[in-house]
Amino acid sequence: MKTILQIALWILCGVFAYLIYQSVMAPIEFNKVREERYAAVIAKLKDIRDSQEAYKKVNGKYAKDFNSLIQFIDTANFTITQQRDSSFMRYDKRFQIDMQVDTVVVDTLGFVKVKDTLFGKDNRYTSMMNVPYAQGDVKFDMKTDIIEKSGFKAPVFEVSVKKDVILYDQPDDLRAKENSHNSVEEVNGNTIKVGSLTEVSTNGNWPPIYDRKLEN
Repeated sequence: MKTILQIALWILCGVFAYLIYQSVMAPIEFNKVREERYAAVIAKLKDIRDSQEAYKKVNGKYAKDFNSLIQFIDTANFTITQQRDSSFMRYDKRFQIDMQVDTVVVDTLGFVKVKDTLFGKDNRYTSMMNVPYAQGDVKFDMKTDIIEKSGFKAPVFEVSVKKDVILYDQPDDLRAKENSHNSVEEVNGNTIKVGSLTEVSTNGNWPPIYDRKLEN
């Protein structure tokens, strides 16, 4: 009987030790997984943002879907221009004399491919719609709109993905905590996104630490 009790106590000790280990290590492992996956997701969101900004520069609006955006990158060109000061003489009827008028002349110097400017020889833009680490063929949710700000109509876009999609295989309690963050040092809320449908902004909702990691 004594031996059975000793074995049972050893088993209980082992269980408690495992639980303590898990309570300490699980958050550490979760943070490691989270940071690695978020960095990959944010890198793609930044590529999408750069592509959308290029699309708007050429077309005056944002692309409504990824097919249009990718086709644009494959085929479009930036126009290289140069501004120079100039002047000419114009007859002024009021004073009945020729008067000098100053102006700015825009010269077209050439064209450069959008793809070469943004991605060089890298074709990663062809899969930028796919969410890294997601289970199955999950794509970012991209929306565009026209909003009115200060009396002007402005095109806006937003690209997002739920944190649960990226962290689907992580413990439920840690994912729930992650979805409730409200701190300048964290990705707040339950979504990682870039752009906005309510503000004229192309910022992401991630903290600067992820930008520094991507640069490194």
